[in-house]
Amino acid sequence: MPEKRQPSDPRQVSAYPTLPKPGATKGAPFDVRDLYSGPAAVKSQPGEADAIPLDEKFRQAYFWIVNHAIITPYYDIEFHTTAPRTFRYGGAGTEVRLPTDQSYSSFVLLPLLNFAVRKRALFIGGPGRGKTASAILMGILAGYPIEEIRRSIQHGQPQMTIADLLGNPLPKALIQSDNMEDIKIAWRRWISMRVKIVDEYNRIPTRTQSALLTLLADGYAEILGQTIESPESAWFLTANDDMGGGTYQVIEALKDRIDIVIKALNFNPRFTSDLLSRIEDGVRPEKLVPKEIIFTEKELEESYAQILKVPIPRPVLRRIEFFFSQFDFCDLAAQDIEYKSKDTIRLAGKTLGSVCASDCGRDKVKCICSQTENGLSVRALMTLISFAKTLAWFRGSPDVTVHDVRQIVPFLLHEKLVPNLSSPFFDQAGNGIYRVDRVAWIRKAFDLANEEFLRLDLDRSDPVATLDDVFEKGLDGVSENDVLKQLNSIETHLGDLEKKKSILYAHVHSDVLKLKYYHQRYSNYLRWLKWQK
Repeated sequence: MPEKRQPSDPRQVSAYPTLPKPGATKGAPFDVRDLYSGPAAVKSQPGEADAIPLDEKFRQAYFWIVNHAIITPYYDIEFHTTAPRTFRYGGAGTEVRLPTDQSYSSFVLLPLLNFAVRKRALFIGGPGRGKTASAILMGILAGYPIEEIRRSIQHGQPQMTIADLLGNPLPKALIQSDNMEDIKIAWRRWISMRVKIVDEYNRIPTRTQSALLTLLADGYAEILGQTIESPESAWFLTANDDMGGGTYQVIEALKDRIDIVIKALNFNPRFTSDLLSRIEDGVRPEKLVPKEIIFTEKELEESYAQILKVPIPRPVLRRIEFFFSQFDFCDLAAQDIEYKSKDTIRLAGKTLGSVCASDCGRDKVKCICSQTENGLSVRALMTLISFAKTLAWFRGSPDVTVHDVRQIVPFLLHEKLVPNLSSPFFDQAGNGIYRVDRVAWIRKAFDLANEEFLRLDLDRSDPVATLDDVFEKGLDGVSENDVLKQLNSIETHLGDLEKKKSILYAHVHSDVLKLKYYHQRYSNYLRWLKWQK
């Protein structure tokens, strides 16, 4: 009879450091038993948990979850220090890469990043994929007892009222109050929590969704003129499909407030033995979370402060700008340059497909602007910046890299970009898969934008960046001659773009608008200087 495998102790966390780097403090001495028990079975040194950096504590939480709580063998957020070894398989064509740097499962990493940066995450996937269980773990990491978290979960259902969601006026106060201001409300406890979970949010009635939107987007709830403020919170919503459907259609404003989408992938049957061990040993991971990876409110505030300080170098920021500029632009939308936007098409009650069918002189296979029905909002750009900083911080990187942006961007834009399926891009050989796989499609769009950025040599040849450097110094004390010099530079560059680019491409459109803006700022300042004389 085979000997039963001895499970590792689920109460132990990974030894520090989980991400060894040159100059890092060494952890416990190597023991051959570590090869069999895995990193989560190695206990931290006594007293070390209190001294470790907060990003390290988040990594310890990540590894505890993947080793003991969520069975997810998927490493779909890949990082490399050298070219990875790849394997290609036939059929539809599949490439498997073996990461050369520490890589992660998005289903575990993304909730942790959302927890750290206090944004709004949506879990999507079929029933029984661990969406709610993962959200509950985030609540436990925030220090809440499991019983309180379960009571606080808002379960979407067709009869859910605003009172069910937010609270009720006290009957005695309602009868005795002479005016609305005196009515007391028994607010729901979950509103004040730092982790908020809404299960199956697409089953909530439309009117109740509007109340949820106010709380989620603006941070307060209102009943009968009474309001309650909500603290900065990490939100976790769940739905069983990608379309936001369900019993009720999700209102657009609520969908727009979702910052990141987390896809719950299927269970790999080769890990059935892990399920067997849990059944036989009666293991409930949510009841065994080690205290070493539970965060205090002060630690979460400090983590967020550290995340905000992670710098984004200009070359990385420029690639983000270049990528975002590709989507909203449409030359056929309007005559004036300010209105050449897909919003103009939408407000006219038309679709991009109907407008883009006309010839605009561009290669619509190569131009990314043809691939989407819509552009991206300022909110989406701010969210990308926040999560790119958070991912870099989690990885222990001193600043944000292009790889951080590339790995995180598909999950941020998953529900924000609407593909234009009539675009010739999707008809190209090998591109049909992008009609279904949004993560791969958005990452491909980022790669194409980055390739074009490199082809144009914008890192080394970007006159607008030079004008940025001068303008950012401010206008105070700038002489009339210097203003005239800047105006001449702007007009010269606009003339060069006119000669070099007979077609107005998306990134040139952004440059021209910024140059026009600078020209107006300098012109107004010049008029003021002349008036002072």
